[in-house]
Amino acid sequence: MSTKLANPAPLGLMGFGMTTVLLNLHNAGFFALDSMILAMGIFYGGLGQVIVGIMCYKRGDTFGTTAFTSYGLFWLTLVGLIALPKMGFPASPASFMGWYLALWCLFTGFMFIGSLCYPVAKQVVFGSLTILFALLTAHAFTGNETIGHIAGFEGIFCGLSAIYFAMASVLNNEYGREVLPVGAKKNAQVNVAAAH
Repeated sequence: MSTKLANPAPLGLMGFGMTTVLLNLHNAGFFALDSMILAMGIFYGGLGQVIVGIMCYKRGDTFGTTAFTSYGLFWLTLVGLIALPKMGFPASPASFMGWYLALWCLFTGFMFIGSLCYPVAKQVVFGSLTILFALLTAHAFTGNETIGHIAGFEGIFCGLSAIYFAMASVLNNEYGREVLPVGAKKNAQVNVAAAH
């Protein structure tokens, strides 16, 4: 009996997308950082994506395993960086946060290059996320509030693009046709496999 495994990516994209929108509504200046954002960071953006990463591993999906597990742990570490100082641990200076965000920008830039093998919708998610991390890095190093607000609006777009890609994946699968366009592009791995 063969077992067909479900695609966990839409779940991970929703966890990432919704949490990203909420945090960047704060960054854009709409409301203060609160327990709602931290809770989403721990559970949906954090633990949810780690679980999805493990599910992608089971499917043999290296890109998904690396992306979802890493960004799930990003959310958990970010919540830790915010919450631990409230428990008496030393807070990280802005320059240290700049390096933290710069490393995530570097990682995401490489993941964006990997996303070029996939539908355009995935490229938009990783491209806009790379820009977001670059803006957040600049904000951390300079303290410029305008850059922080610009990052917030760009982050809202990034989160919404992930939500769109997630729902397109679900609806297109359920209806067996393209209900929401994703700009499908041939996967380079499929082309390589077909050539052998």
